[in-house]
Amino acid sequence: MGSVFRFASPQAFYRLSGQIIPWLVWLALLLTAAGLWVGFFLAPTDAQQGEGYRIIFLHVPASWMSMVIFLAMAFWSFLGLTFKTRLSGMMTAALAPTGAIFAFLSLWTGAMWGKPMWGAWWVWDARLTSELILFFLYLGYIALTSAIENPARRDKAGAILSLVGSINVPIIYFSVVWWNTLHQGASISMTKAPSMAHQMLAAMLLMALAFWVYSVAIAFYRVRTIILEREYGASWVQELYGV
Repeated sequence: MGSVFRFASPQAFYRLSGQIIPWLVWLALLLTAAGLWVGFFLAPTDAQQGEGYRIIFLHVPASWMSMVIFLAMAFWSFLGLTFKTRLSGMMTAALAPTGAIFAFLSLWTGAMWGKPMWGAWWVWDARLTSELILFFLYLGYIALTSAIENPARRDKAGAILSLVGSINVPIIYFSVVWWNTLHQGASISMTKAPSMAHQMLAAMLLMALAFWVYSVAIAFYRVRTIILEREYGASWVQELYGV
């Protein structure tokens, strides 16, 4: 257990993440290529939605990741508030921009899907509205932490926002159950067999895994930059710069 906790040190995590990032990048590229190939070339045409349904291979995984990343931010925030680990605030800050991108991608691809299916780019549907709130939460976190200069205060304020904002994630997920909405139900259920073709399911899972690996890679890359900025006065950082 001690060997795991030693990576909570910014110095140890900086070195570990640097070794992992290249592997994650190549894996993300391979999974993305496979997912796009299966989704756009092998998956059959939908009987009701035609070719336009293929946007779900981007929309659904992006929506999943927008929620997963915010929960990851809440997890790191909890660790930071509970154990006072410096790395926690750095990881939360590193995850936020990627989460905001996926939330925006979810909204944008949802609009592209909604126009031909619903006849409108946007409706104040419960799931769409709660996803929009999630996007604003990401922007709020970025704005809040950018406005505070002291790292300790910045991390604490961001952690509180992340933990409070995480309440919105189950609202997004269960919105189609709790309210009568235009948005279709869950694409994949843990309690029911998938109703879509196997190629469709494979493409969606491949893209979801690709987005997940990409998110980890870019978060590791970004947190390394944050570590260097905050630990600049440390001897090990000075050694990296040859000082």
